[in-house]
Amino acid sequence: MKHYDAVIIGGGSAGLAAAISLKENGIENIVVLEKDSEAGGILQQCIHNGFGLQTFKEQLSGPAYAERFIKKAAELNVDVRLNTMVTKLTADKQVEYVNPDEGNVTVSADAVILAVGCYERPRGAINITGRRCAGVYTAGQAQKYLNIDGYLVGKKVFILGSGDIGLIMARRMTLEGAKVLGVAEIMPYSNGLPRNIKQCLEDFDIPLYLSHTVTEVFGKDRLEKIELMQVDENKTPISGTEQYFEADTLLLSVGLIPENHLSDEIGIKMDRSTKGPVVDDHYMTSIDGIFACGNGLHVHDLVDFVTMQAARAGAGAAQYLKDRKDRGKPITVLAGEKVGYTVPSVVYPEDVTGDVEFFFRTTEPLDNVVIKAVSGGNELRSIRKRKIIPSEMERLLLKKELLSELREDVVISVEVIS
Repeated sequence: MKHYDAVIIGGGSAGLAAAISLKENGIENIVVLEKDSEAGGILQQCIHNGFGLQTFKEQLSGPAYAERFIKKAAELNVDVRLNTMVTKLTADKQVEYVNPDEGNVTVSADAVILAVGCYERPRGAINITGRRCAGVYTAGQAQKYLNIDGYLVGKKVFILGSGDIGLIMARRMTLEGAKVLGVAEIMPYSNGLPRNIKQCLEDFDIPLYLSHTVTEVFGKDRLEKIELMQVDENKTPISGTEQYFEADTLLLSVGLIPENHLSDEIGIKMDRSTKGPVVDDHYMTSIDGIFACGNGLHVHDLVDFVTMQAARAGAGAAQYLKDRKDRGKPITVLAGEKVGYTVPSVVYPEDVTGDVEFFFRTTEPLDNVVIKAVSGGNELRSIRKRKIIPSEMERLLLKKELLSELREDVVISVEVIS
């Protein structure tokens, strides 16, 4: 059985960034296992720009952003196995995979990094009645058909969900000559980035129906019409608010779910809010030597944050491989008032090697707030912000000196300033 220092599962932006980080930290014997025919992940179908402002200080398309990491990985001689599907992971870090060249293979590793990405929530996961007619796609499916295969999925389009992929596809379909009739969002606020609301909807006069959802589709062979209804504060459709749109295509942008069947199978502790693994400040999961990063850890708003966290996971794995000492007693970082989750959510004060940046999302749009980190009644840090929204990830940096002295759990919360 071949043995590696580290196996990275997933060759998207997170997996490549983690592999590069491992190499730059002196870990040479690594392999990246990627199920698709090319590395780069979902970025390869995201031909719009807006990527790389944090990382490269310039706007790149998805493929251009991915290419920089593919090129860097090649320069560092990272072994990337394409068309390679991981079929099993064990808690003692054995990885089974299959590909056309090698067949079925089992390898072992001292460390494993999960960079497995996420998948779109399909129609079956939401409450839309009607026939299973053609013309209903997830927004990501439609994006791949259009940008990779050159196939326009419809001419009269309605979009359910104001996630960023749905918003971007509203603009993309319009530019390709389709008529986008509207975008519906079940929440009273958009789940997309403000820049995408402006550039993809407002600039093209595409209406956004907040607190609305699609309740029924009509059509025998192909979609012909959709029913749209307003919802109350409990997200229940309100009788008498029905609207009908003649549409041949319905795109679903109703959420992304981290792909974590490998984690579930080996009993990695999961976060109920993110649907991804619980990780510490080195991005290690509850199983020793197994790390997680990318959209399989939690769904990001910017790919720049994906690669940033993946690099930290790679550095954490490298440190683990070099020095597997006892890290001492952990403390928990909790999501407090108006905070949905925090990543990381575990810190080892006795083993803090530097400042730690915590990522989190608020649970609702708020104006004039203060973000606080508190431990044992002591305020560690506070930041005032004029506006905070769920679609944008927030960050809070805590200094090494503060963290090394902690003995009680940390709570990160958001308070409205009266």
